Amino acid sequence: MEAGGRIAAVGLGDIDYARCFRDQTGITFPLLVDEKRMAYNAADLKHATLLHLFRRQNFRDRNVAQAEGHRQSKVGSNPFQLGGGYIIAPGNVDLFAYASETFGDNAPVNEMLEVFQKYSPTTVGH
Repeated sequence: MEAGGRIAAVGLGDIDYARCFRDQTGITFPLLVDEKRMAYNAADLKHATLLHLFRRQNFRDRNVAQAEGHRQSKVGSNPFQLGGGYIIAPGNVDLFAYASETFGDNAPVNEMLEVFQKYSPTTVGH
């Protein structure tokens, strides 16, 4: 990143699933594999239930994603595992933590960028 940070993603699938995901999305940052969900458990991330599928917000989020051209191509090994977004500084200092409550509930990117910029080595002390 321009401000000196690095991005990485953690996925639940195996290495083949990760390669397929990378090929489909074109991401260039590291994609880490967590088949045993150790990172998810350490972060205390939640699980959805079948009832989450029928929430109004899920329908709205899915419609927005589809309108933007996003498609779900393959369901992974644990489709009910919810995600999160984190900014971790050197020394394991948590600067930002967000745990999804349901499908389509993603960490607010603008908030993450603000936190990142605030604590970036290129902005601290200026």
